[in-house]
Amino acid sequence: MKRLRIEPDKHAALDDLGGTWTLNALGVILDGFSRSRLERALDFSNGAKRDVACAIGLSKGGAVHLVGHFDAKGAASGDLLQDDLSEAYSHILVPGPGLDAAFQPIVSLSSGRIAGFEALARWGGAPPGHQSGDVGLADDALAPNMLIRASEALASWQKAGHTGLFVNVNLTGRDLAREDLPGLIEALISGHGFEPGQLRIELTEQAALRDGQEAIRVAEALKKAGAGVILDDFGSGHSSFSWLAALPADGLKIDPELTRQIGSEKVRVILETMTLLASRLKMSATAEGIEKLEQIGLLRTLGFHYAQGFAFSHPISAVEAGKLLNVSD
Repeated sequence: MKRLRIEPDKHAALDDLGGTWTLNALGVILDGFSRSRLERALDFSNGAKRDVACAIGLSKGGAVHLVGHFDAKGAASGDLLQDDLSEAYSHILVPGPGLDAAFQPIVSLSSGRIAGFEALARWGGAPPGHQSGDVGLADDALAPNMLIRASEALASWQKAGHTGLFVNVNLTGRDLAREDLPGLIEALISGHGFEPGQLRIELTEQAALRDGQEAIRVAEALKKAGAGVILDDFGSGHSSFSWLAALPADGLKIDPELTRQIGSEKVRVILETMTLLASRLKMSATAEGIEKLEQIGLLRTLGFHYAQGFAFSHPISAVEAGKLLNVSD
C-alpha cells in the first residue's frame, strides 16, 4: 500500500498534514481533489515519468502545492508549498501554453463503445500518458481553461461525425463558489451547439459535502446552463442521503477504492446496492479505476452503466482520442 510521509515546517501552520498517511486516509482532509487524482500524480508505473507537481485544496480552506521528483527506484520526495509560492515554481502553476487536456475514455457497458471521456489536466508539454496530476488547482484560470479545452475537443469529435458523446470536467470546492462558471458553461454549450448534458461537471463527494446546500444551488445553476452533473468518487466520504436526494445529479462515479475490491463478496453487495440506488434515483452509475477487461461481465451484472480505467485506455490527447473513436465505431 502506498504511503505518504509529510513533515511540515514548524512555522508553516500545516500541522494537520503532518504524519504518515495512506492516500485513502489523506483524501478525507482534502477538498475538491479526489484521492484518485492524487494517486495518479504519485503513480510511477510509467518509467518515463519523473516529476511530481499537483495542487491540493484543503477542507479547512487554503491550498498547498506538492512539487517533487521520482528517483530511479520509484520513491518520490519533494516539498509542500503554501499559496505564497516562490517564483522558482510559478512557471508550473500558471495555466497557459503549458496546460493541456488529456482524455480517458468512458465506455458504455451495454454497447461496448466509447460513450464519452473525462478531461484531465496535463502540464509542461509531457505526453499525456507520462504525466499526471491537476497542477494549479488553486489558480482561478484552471477551471475555465479545462472547460474551454474539453469543449473544443468534444466539438472536434462531433465535427468528425462522432455524435452523442459527452465529456466530463472536474470542478473543485473552490470552483463551486465561482459565480461566472455557469455563464461560461452556457456560452460553451450554446456556441458549440451541444445538447443538454453533453458537457458534464464532476463534483467530488468531499467538495459537495463541505456545504451541501451550496452544492445543491450550484448544481441547479449548472443544470440550468445545460450541463450534466456527476458526483465523483461516491462512497469515499461520509455520504449524506438527505442532500443526495435533493442534488440534481445525472450520475454517480463509484470510488475506485471500492471497484478495485470487486473480488470481495461484501464489496460486490455494496456496489450492487449503489447501482440500484443510482437507478432508482434515475442516475447512471460509472465504475472508475477498472484495470481488467475480465471484470466487464461482472460490472454489468452488478448494474453499472459505464466503466472507466486503464483496462480501456490511459489518458490520451484529443487527436489520439479521435483516432480511437474512428477505430471503435
